[in-house]
Amino acid sequence: MKILIVHNDYGRYSGEEAVVDRMIADLTRSGHQVDTLRRSSQHQRDTLTGKVRGFFAGIYSISGRRAMRRKLHQFRPDVVNIHNLYPFLSPSVLPLCLKQGIPVVMTVHNYRLICPTGLFLRDGRPCENCLQKGNERDCIRYNCEHSRLRSLGYALRNAVARRTRVYLDNVDTFCCLTEFQKRKLIAAGFDSKKIVVIPNYIEPLPHAEAHNTNDGYVAYCGRLSEEKGFDLLLEVARRHPSIQFRFAGTLREGLKINPLPNVTLCGQIGRQELAAFYAASRFVVIPSRCYEGFPVALLEASSTGRCCIAPDHGAFRDLMTEPDSGNAGGLLFKPLDINDLEQKVVQLWDDPTLATTMGNTAKSNFDKRFEKEKIVEAWNTLLKNIAQKHANAK
Repeated sequence: MKILIVHNDYGRYSGEEAVVDRMIADLTRSGHQVDTLRRSSQHQRDTLTGKVRGFFAGIYSISGRRAMRRKLHQFRPDVVNIHNLYPFLSPSVLPLCLKQGIPVVMTVHNYRLICPTGLFLRDGRPCENCLQKGNERDCIRYNCEHSRLRSLGYALRNAVARRTRVYLDNVDTFCCLTEFQKRKLIAAGFDSKKIVVIPNYIEPLPHAEAHNTNDGYVAYCGRLSEEKGFDLLLEVARRHPSIQFRFAGTLREGLKINPLPNVTLCGQIGRQELAAFYAASRFVVIPSRCYEGFPVALLEASSTGRCCIAPDHGAFRDLMTEPDSGNAGGLLFKPLDINDLEQKVVQLWDDPTLATTMGNTAKSNFDKRFEKEKIVEAWNTLLKNIAQKHANAK
């Protein structure tokens, strides 16, 4: 089967790029013929010309349509898998696939189809105004991107896509990562019959010797930025100087952290170090202010037998709970509530047996639901069925 993967890379290598690269490799290994259409946003915001170009291209990309038309003609795919289209491809490429009679499967990495910023986040708190009101005006009103030009551009491109039904009418199947995403799309008017759920997977981390959970530290892994809520955990660390905390990840530009004697900033660490980082921890905290699309840190921690503390919003409850037993691989705290987060951290720190038990549940849940071969097979089956269904309909 011939599969075309379409993606506009972000300014910096992100989780989406990692998923796209893995999908190309997985589908190729499965015997498919894979080609790509990719654009990059790297350095495009560095100049006024680049910003203006991105502003208009996100609504309608002449060069993106030209590239898509050429790729469809040359490669003649059986199915197209769309990831991110913004800004230099844009949704304007989708009708070209319909015109050629080629089915489109879109991987839904975030909430950008129904929220201009893709995060459901405003001023550090979850916000669903654009979903509830059915328009994107509040993105401009509240300057959600902290840039008038970007907020306007993001709102306009979403408004045009919504009003022209370009996604609704030109995408055959939306592949969400979680049931939570699926529910949000349905609430926004997407056809439930056109939505499936296939989660991401992670490449297994290198083996690292597990430590006794009586030892260790409280671990955080991820970008150190506001939406990730790392500052909430820092406040818990300030209140409990006898507990050791370690943060792995890069600090977002412009942010500063006041040093604390019980906090170690490890910076960005490699895969071998990452495995050891999780294995030496007592448990992991994911204090995100935002819903998250698909929290990789949760899977990484679970794969190493470490339980997590996470906010009770978005998909966290579903991802942390075993479907069969209903047992949880960690604890949930009230979103943005530092006091409740503190209580959960102290509870697990003072009860290493509970942390071990929940860590075992997390590992069992990971093995049952997020195993690589199962997910790759689910994608193979989905793409094959869609291509076959389309071929039979001709």
